[in-house]
Amino acid sequence: MYRWILDPADRDAVSAHVELRKTSHEHLVLVEISCARSSEELLSIRTAYHARYKRSLEEQLLIALVSAFRYEGEEINKRLAKSEAKEVHETIKYIKLHNDDFIRIITSRSKTQLQATFNFYREGEGTSITKMPNKSKDVLSTLRITIRCLKDPIKYFEKVLRNSIQRLGTDEDALTRVIVTSAEKDLKEIKELYCKRNSVRLDDAVDKDTKGDYKDMLLTMLGNEV
Repeated sequence: MYRWILDPADRDAVSAHVELRKTSHEHLVLVEISCARSSEELLSIRTAYHARYKRSLEEQLLIALVSAFRYEGEEINKRLAKSEAKEVHETIKYIKLHNDDFIRIITSRSKTQLQATFNFYREGEGTSITKMPNKSKDVLSTLRITIRCLKDPIKYFEKVLRNSIQRLGTDEDALTRVIVTSAEKDLKEIKELYCKRNSVRLDDAVDKDTKGDYKDMLLTMLGNEV
């Protein structure tokens, strides 16, 4: 539990380190960190990681998402989006996920530009990019999660919360991670979507599904007096 009282950059650095020691190839926490944090926040996380573990986070991950500096402007180049939507389609269709151009698109384009690319993908394929074929490839599964988190982080994190509570035995790590890391950002929007989709307030779901000091901590972060 100690990591949840660290400052955000240190907390994410520790979470990344813990995730890297797992056997899973999806690395959900790393995807969330790389997609939901700003470029400046990622720089702080990499600095904190190096200070703690005396090694580069990029060298450990070998994932361009974490080391890239993503442009954060609102401008959209529609011609570029349409062209890159075709590139994304080819990459997914033939599972060429180590294609340099594809990696560059996913890691360096602004989220606004990526949204335009995903929209053109939907127009061309008749389905959302998040509904890509469910093939048994670890890297494709990771890509699917990455795109969902980039495309709509509020929707993505609401689903993480829902799954963590509704599963048999609460996934306390996921539940805590989302609430703590969203507390100073978009927790209000996540709570609203959770209530809309599940017909129950997130506060009430947490109150019912957790106990003791752990419950009190989460409810406090959700804005309740305990």
